[in-house]
Amino acid sequence: MRGAPLPKIATSEHSGIPTGGADPRRSPLRGKWVFAGFLVLALLLLTTEHRAHLLGVLPWLLLLACPLMHLVMHGGHGHHHGHGSSASKDTTGDEN
Repeated sequence: MRGAPLPKIATSEHSGIPTGGADPRRSPLRGKWVFAGFLVLALLLLTTEHRAHLLGVLPWLLLLACPLMHLVMHGGHGHHHGHGSSASKDTTGDEN
């Protein structure tokens, strides 16, 4: 009633982790290059096909940037608790 022997799985020489038969030193680098190529192609197609939409939104983005820069540069109004603290006001010399 014994079944057929299980197929042998390719494993790494040192760790015993299955490698799937691919060279472990080459496959991650190749995958990164394929992914980078896909991203470049996708960005190229998006910019050529939707250039009119992107340029039409540009003035609105400029108008939106003004209040956002105001909030960031001023840090929001009304949060100036550090200015004029009580330690600087008590330096008049009247300690008696």
